[in-house]
Amino acid sequence: MDWKGYTVIYVVLFAFATAQAVVEFAGLVESAYWLAFGVIMVLSVIKAVGVAAYYQHLRWEPRSVTYLVLGGTVAAMALTFAAAYSIL
Repeated sequence: MDWKGYTVIYVVLFAFATAQAVVEFAGLVESAYWLAFGVIMVLSVIKAVGVAAYYQHLRWEPRSVTYLVLGGTVAAMALTFAAAYSIL
């Protein structure tokens, strides 16, 4: 990927980060917490996939490497949720 491609991905990630900040500061957190939470989480997942695909070059790796990274991510999320559940 050339520098133009990286620039486009950077601009898209910057736009999503700006959208997250707008949701945070728009006052939705007080009135519609779960809506704001859902929007922020969806934007975060899109950003994470974009970073993994383009900046970590998973888009051009064999699918087995992508599945390995995905499996590790799912395992880490499961452990995080289990730890959060045990704290409550």
